[in-house]
Amino acid sequence: MNRSELVAALADRAEVTRKDADAVLAALAETVGEVVAKGDEKVTIPGFLTFERTSRAARTARNPQTGEPIEIPAGFSVKVSAGSKLKEAAKGK
Repeated sequence: MNRSELVAALADRAEVTRKDADAVLAALAETVGEVVAKGDEKVTIPGFLTFERTSRAARTARNPQTGEPIEIPAGFSVKVSAGSKLKEAAKGK
């Protein structure tokens, strides 16, 4: 399902216009991005998803073409965890 199909499904299910559904989806993505960028709290949609910023330690990797070691600096990543209702849906229940 791509974005336009998701917006259409949301609009039908919520009985709103596609423009309104698209605006809500954009606002959700923007809000989650802002909270994750701050890193001081996580975003939880109960039973569905949890978004959380995590720290990644510095590490040494290898260039696959030359075999030369490469230092990768410490940084941040995003952890997305499925909630219980989403896990049950994936099982087909």
